[in-house]
Amino acid sequence: MKEGEKVDSYLGRTLNVVNKMKSNGEAMKQCTVASKILRSLTSKFNYVVCSIEESNDLGTLSIDELHGSLLVHEQRMQEFQTKEHVLETTNDDRPIRGRGGRGRGRGRGRQSLNRSIVECFKCHKLGHFQYECPDWEKKANYAELEEEEELLLVAHEELHQTIQEELGSWTPIAVII
Repeated sequence: MKEGEKVDSYLGRTLNVVNKMKSNGEAMKQCTVASKILRSLTSKFNYVVCSIEESNDLGTLSIDELHGSLLVHEQRMQEFQTKEHVLETTNDDRPIRGRGGRGRGRGRGRQSLNRSIVECFKCHKLGHFQYECPDWEKKANYAELEEEEELLLVAHEELHQTIQEELGSWTPIAVII
């Protein structure tokens, strides 16, 4: 797989080669093709390859199942990159100031805050801070205790035995509770 290549285009190229090999008389099992695809993926798919190998039997893994797993991973990576890009663009609006230098003084006065770019750390939605979150009271952290009646079982057994010895009599009593 080439760096930056989409999963669909790579699997299309691979299946094209497999079909040409089959038309020339080569017998290829789907599990063999799937394992070769897993070995030839780029390094950004390493942990996905490990999870696919651990969760599936490579002897019965079909190309369609593999294709679905790889597509889901690729979509997640694209979503993460777009979120990261959005965060970069929202941070670019703010001026960058070094330490010290200009800007010392009584401040710039009261600045208005654009709340559309503020993200809540509780629900991860835009437009409010964590202490203003409407979901804060809905998801309070508390422990629920279920009380059950407790039962105590006691066994009581007495053992009486008398042993006569030459020196006298001895009577041990054992009580087990």
